[in-house]
Amino acid sequence: MPIVAGAEPFRHDGGPIGMLLCHGLTSSPASMRPWAEHLAAAGLTVDVPLLPGHGTTWQDLNTTRWPDWYRTVERALLRLAERCDQLFVGGISMGGCLALRLAEVHGGVISGLVLVNPAIASWDKRRLLVRPLHRVVPSFPALSGDIAMPGQDEVAYHRTPLRALHSLFQLWPLVIADLPRVTQPLLIYRSDQDHVVDAKSLGLIRSGVSSTDVTVVALRDSYHVATLDHDAGTIFAGSLELVRRFAPATAEGG
Repeated sequence: MPIVAGAEPFRHDGGPIGMLLCHGLTSSPASMRPWAEHLAAAGLTVDVPLLPGHGTTWQDLNTTRWPDWYRTVERALLRLAERCDQLFVGGISMGGCLALRLAEVHGGVISGLVLVNPAIASWDKRRLLVRPLHRVVPSFPALSGDIAMPGQDEVAYHRTPLRALHSLFQLWPLVIADLPRVTQPLLIYRSDQDHVVDAKSLGLIRSGVSSTDVTVVALRDSYHVATLDHDAGTIFAGSLELVRRFAPATAEGG
């Protein structure tokens, strides 16, 4: 199945500091591309993989499950670890959940995390319908495109496949249970107006991790896909500042 234009993975070979960026459910690397290019211009080695089932059709996504998405980001992390001295991981929405799981399993090779509107739980009772319906209803209307800035496109699906969504919900309790294993510095961005992910995840992360360096930044002028929104520059600059704080070997060109 050919990849939709704009949804291609992004990879840049830079200096000895690497950063892996993980996109969200039904989205694509397009949602992370400006962020990745900002880090690459600063001299970092950057990888934004395309998760299985994404970038083609929503029906394809319904044939994949969370272990498929996790294995993809895990392989990317281990590739980066072979050539980089230090690694950081960023993620948006489900990508933030995957980033936390990487830190829980491979904490020894990760120096810090940047999470944008991470999703590991929800107060929305509608999610309870997904379990009985996912076997008989193929999809719901899309959760994508929640961007305040006009003209932005995360190259996401217009439907949310329920089998894939149900699988994501199965990952959430695993990540929550292992949050104490997360010890890395955390920089978390939370949009004041997020129509996709509510604030429950943020509270669980803050109370669950063992990290002693946790910074939460409110984004006043962005919706869920904040990496393509009015506050994107704040995210880009803040993530690079985190890298420079904890990776003195950051490329001089940055």
